Amino acid sequence: MAEKESTVYIVDVGSSMGSTQVGRDVSDLDFAMTYIWDKITSTVALDRKTATLGVVGLRTDDTENELSHEESFEHISVLHEISNILLPDLKELRSKIVLSSTDRGDAISAIVIAIQMIIKYCKKLKYKRKIVLVTDGRGPLDADPDSVQEITNKIKQDNMELVIVGVDFDDAEFGFKEEDKDPQKAKNEQIFAELAESCGGIFGTLQQAVEELGMPRLKTTRPVHSYKDQLTLGDPVEYDSAACIHVERYPRTMVRRPMAASRFVQRQDPTDDSIPSTGTVVHDEDIPMPDADGNELAGVRSSRTYQVLDEEAPGGKRDVDRDDLAKGYEYGRTAVHINESDENVTKLETQKKLEIIGFVPWANYDRFMSMTVSSVLIAQRTNSISIMALSSLIHALFELESYAIARLVAKDDNPPLIILLAPSIEVDYECLLDVQIPFAEDVRSYKFPPLDRVVTVSGKVIKEHRNLPGDALSSAMSKYVDQMDLSTFGRDDDGNPSEYMPMTDTFSPVLHRIDQAVRWRAVHPTEPVPPPHEILVRYSNPPEELVKRSKKRLEKLMAAADVKKVPPKVRGRRRNRNEVKPLSGLNVEALLGGDQKKAKLSAQNAIPDFKRLLDSAESIDALRDAAQQLGKIIEGRIKDSFGNIAYARALDEIRTLRDEMTEMEEPALFNDFARQLKRKLLAEELGGNRKDFWWEFRKSKLGLVDKKAVETSDVTEEDAKSVSYKPLPPLSYQTTTDLNSSGH
Repeated sequence: MAEKESTVYIVDVGSSMGSTQVGRDVSDLDFAMTYIWDKITSTVALDRKTATLGVVGLRTDDTENELSHEESFEHISVLHEISNILLPDLKELRSKIVLSSTDRGDAISAIVIAIQMIIKYCKKLKYKRKIVLVTDGRGPLDADPDSVQEITNKIKQDNMELVIVGVDFDDAEFGFKEEDKDPQKAKNEQIFAELAESCGGIFGTLQQAVEELGMPRLKTTRPVHSYKDQLTLGDPVEYDSAACIHVERYPRTMVRRPMAASRFVQRQDPTDDSIPSTGTVVHDEDIPMPDADGNELAGVRSSRTYQVLDEEAPGGKRDVDRDDLAKGYEYGRTAVHINESDENVTKLETQKKLEIIGFVPWANYDRFMSMTVSSVLIAQRTNSISIMALSSLIHALFELESYAIARLVAKDDNPPLIILLAPSIEVDYECLLDVQIPFAEDVRSYKFPPLDRVVTVSGKVIKEHRNLPGDALSSAMSKYVDQMDLSTFGRDDDGNPSEYMPMTDTFSPVLHRIDQAVRWRAVHPTEPVPPPHEILVRYSNPPEELVKRSKKRLEKLMAAADVKKVPPKVRGRRRNRNEVKPLSGLNVEALLGGDQKKAKLSAQNAIPDFKRLLDSAESIDALRDAAQQLGKIIEGRIKDSFGNIAYARALDEIRTLRDEMTEMEEPALFNDFARQLKRKLLAEELGGNRKDFWWEFRKSKLGLVDKKAVETSDVTEEDAKSVSYKPLPPLSYQTTTDLNSSGH
């Protein structure tokens, strides 16, 4: 279970926060909220019930807190009580955090309010408690030594962390110092620094905090064991000498996926006829999810129905239950069914076990055999005998430079896996690292032609060939690679050469850019998303200094390789173009292929035949005939497809038709086909319900050719979007499977 967290943010909204300092084009409050919103949205993105936060406004026009009857707690407002925060809460906070018209309000008293909120919410439970104060330090402070000492003791007693971040606060370590600082602000900075130091907290300048926001925050997860039992060497049932070690297996590396999207619909009255009949919107079980406008959303669940042909049923089809069906598998274009009793024969009954079945030297193992991410195998923490036994095995493998091959069944009746166990000995721990490797039947060996020589049909070996690099090219490439070496281009803290791209400084742009965009949009629904942080694009291009230094080497390499610039492809009509005639005057294609102008397209070789017809076309009628032939083949392929098995081929043919008509500046031929195809799909004229093909059509971005692509098109960009996306087919919530075509 994740650790419980409770954080209170104190935001200074006094009138002095409305000023704009030199070097910034935003007010101090907007600059401070850049840091606050990033922290709040990061907590929201965790999507954990145990991560809670509250917000307190300092130097507000009103006073809203439990100690408002005392004068020192005036102009302090609790904007959000400690709780989980959702998207509507963010919208409400945005409306509350506005610049006030007063400078009255004590920051020390605001810290007291935050302490009280945490004590009231967390009670005596185990929580990670934190208070974050963001201010410009220009307001009055009630820094009574006794009161400050009492606050310090309470923070230490309850294990709270105090973070004080100031706008334009002096920070020698960061290298920032505000010139002509107001004496009152300088005094307040000193008080804040002493308070943070006495509490063991953090004191810093907002400039540094905002700059560090671009550094991706790594997510710490608590590992969960995937296997917890014995590691055996030999059969302990038959042999007393077999070794049994109690071990635990945990993931060492995991693949992190980008944030996934979810589908929601606006919650409506279940009795309302406007709810789509093809969707399932659950009201009793789903937890309401408010959107940015406060409307409740409900999760969309797909429903699947099965139908068979029945002439007596309305519409010629009858719904059947899933339990009445036999499980089938695709074998080519045939559906092969298998009953439950026969299927049980194919299942291998296994028992939970991890057993070593062999050993292999390091030199005999190829790294490409590793199939998965790595896991770590350690001895049971409370079993000293197993710790000693596993340590002996690890050191034996290390000294003999060998790996162990083991058979793993993580749970009963799970399919067995073959894993490779490698010893790992560090200063403070030792363990076995494992990766999955393939069974012998899973390995496919292929022979590829060598890269350093050409072998003719007769077996003759040729070392010099136009497809092989010569000595001059190899030498030029080698020197260029050496010149572009990144392993020593960087510099460490002492100025010595070091690696330019260390693993600890490289982050996935996909993961963190999506995370940045989502968090920004949650707080700024209408403003454009800012560019990615510098750390994410730092290594997108080679260093300019290195490129400049290697320019001469690159020019020599281009000369040795005889690199020439390819002229841009000229778009336009290919009809009636001047063909290059052979010197003999004979048309080989005409001699071998006959009259291509009257040829018909074959479904087995549609795309090459279509292109040959286009090459020989001399009129618009010939182009229209070729496009119509290919269109009929595409429609037939969709109609005769078993499920979606032929959709990929049909999409390739549609893409070819679109590209060729675009290049010939005849977009109307493709646009007419696309409109006709959509009409037939919606009317179920292509083998029944094939609306799912239109979704594949849209995903492949095969919309109408508009004026932006070809000037001769009569379709605007808006018209193209209208045809592609409106009206939406109702298949977005339901999948209908026609089983009669498979014989069930």
